[in-house]
Amino acid sequence: MTTDTILRPYRPADEEPSINLWQRSWAATYPDIDFASRVPWWRTRWRDELLPAAHVIVAEADGILIGYVTVDPATHYLDQLVVAPEAWGTRLGADLMVQAKMLSPGGLVLHVNQDNARAVGFYKKHGFAIAAEEANPISSRATYRMEWKA
Repeated sequence: MTTDTILRPYRPADEEPSINLWQRSWAATYPDIDFASRVPWWRTRWRDELLPAAHVIVAEADGILIGYVTVDPATHYLDQLVVAPEAWGTRLGADLMVQAKMLSPGGLVLHVNQDNARAVGFYKKHGFAIAAEEANPISSRATYRMEWKA
């Protein structure tokens, strides 16, 4: 991976790369789940729920989308922080988190699967605290609601 990463606002041409990156990242996190079959659902959710409400910052390297973060400024909800698996362990996640905090300087809220120890640890490292234990309404997986307060 190159060190020349550009962070910029989302553009309509980023839709397909964003959806593909979502699928790749989640499939690497949960290889037992068929995320390819979920792409039509995700595309609809992306277009109809996230894009109308959220600010999206993307990261690209050598013209390839390698990450993004979505934040709804009205609710302070960080719905997605997606990093290409080949960029896990780099500064990219931290750089996207800085962007998220700039988009919502008063605080952020998110949900994360409790069994995703890597993500839970990442959010704790960036100042988030577990506020509640919940369950994903679609998958029924146990989640944490985590909050960051400025």
